[in-house]
Amino acid sequence: MHGGQNQRPIKHWQYLLAQELTRRGHPVRYPQLPESDAPVLKDWLTAIENELAGAAGSELVVIAHSLSCAAWLHLSRRGSVHLPVARLLFVAPPSPEYLAGEPIFAEFVPPPGAHHDVTATSVAQPRLVCTTDDPVCRPSADVVYPGVFSTDHIPGGGHLDLAAGYGRWPSMVEWCDNPGVRLVTNKK
Repeated sequence: MHGGQNQRPIKHWQYLLAQELTRRGHPVRYPQLPESDAPVLKDWLTAIENELAGAAGSELVVIAHSLSCAAWLHLSRRGSVHLPVARLLFVAPPSPEYLAGEPIFAEFVPPPGAHHDVTATSVAQPRLVCTTDDPVCRPSADVVYPGVFSTDHIPGGGHLDLAAGYGRWPSMVEWCDNPGVRLVTNKK
């Protein structure tokens, strides 16, 4: 699931990941969430619920980037009949302070402590990949959302998006096949 203001550009790691996993024979859902330039929380939650319902019965791995992490926190707080999923990965979630300071994202501010509800949404321990220089999450996400996630740190990764150079991301592809793989930079 993509972040806010993301129209799924073809060079972004998520787009490329969906292509590669499809090529490898995995069933992949990579929805365009509604109104991504001016997202509405209830519409995103409905879209996510619909995607979960459409994938019911499979070993579902959810990878959420940026704003979709905040949406997932709301979903985990309110619950869903489609949870838990097999694995959950948060990539560069925004801080509540960042969301509150951006009027188009303000309704996505998660309820206090909502990140603790995430453990009930995944069979395996939820995973987090973050950086210490993410402009939408200061301090780093593992500090903002402590005590829940198994965490991989990527130095100098920014927001782990296309602007930060995250097109092809080999360790992300490998993590999808093997959850024991450590997520590392895509830079050589």
